[in-house]
Amino acid sequence: MLTVDFARLPVGPGVRVLDLGCGGGRHAFEVLRRGADVIAFDMDQAELDNVANMFAAMDKAGEVPPDASGRTVQGTALDMPFEDGSFDRVIAAEVLEHIPDDMAAMAEIFRVLRPGGTAAITVPSFLPERICWALDEAYHTAPGGHVRIYTLAELSAKLKATGFEIGPHHHAHGLHSPYWWIKCAVGVNNDDHPLAKAYHELLVWDIMKRPAATRIAEAVLNPIIGKSVVLYVKKP
Repeated sequence: MLTVDFARLPVGPGVRVLDLGCGGGRHAFEVLRRGADVIAFDMDQAELDNVANMFAAMDKAGEVPPDASGRTVQGTALDMPFEDGSFDRVIAAEVLEHIPDDMAAMAEIFRVLRPGGTAAITVPSFLPERICWALDEAYHTAPGGHVRIYTLAELSAKLKATGFEIGPHHHAHGLHSPYWWIKCAVGVNNDDHPLAKAYHELLVWDIMKRPAATRIAEAVLNPIIGKSVVLYVKKP
């Protein structure tokens, strides 16, 4: 399940990409499939071990184009171990809402991106996120959880103040917002609730099969209740 639109963030052979806060590696895997050189960066070494194993499995299965590379690096978004201008592209998907000093992280993204490079920044959309916070306090108070709700205007203003040129944006995952509202309504940690389980099975089916009906439904819902907003910015 990709949040970033790679038509707006083109990657390919010879392009150096940082997947900041890579988590399970979903964007890093797609970058590698497209032939770019990607570093999956995260604080969680266990997640990085799984990503490294998948990189190796992809290579063994012949899914990695010639000369493309994928590796993992552990660290913090507030002090990344990379030289200035190391990357042509940076992906920061659902990261900034976890970081108290988000502008320090934005400054690090700006630093490691080369002049003329592009970053894709994704955060939870305001309305779906606000509803989740209202329904269940545990959704955002758990350790490592979300510390703020962004409006698109706030996110754009902070990135502009960091030095970025603000580009286009879009919303994603309109079908996922109702799932999280259900989860928060029944208890965000209550994975066994029948309604939550049924909706989760629907989402898994949709991700695997991608039928036309749900693709159309999500395209309609994205601008209204898309779970994520994606903003593309450029370093001058």
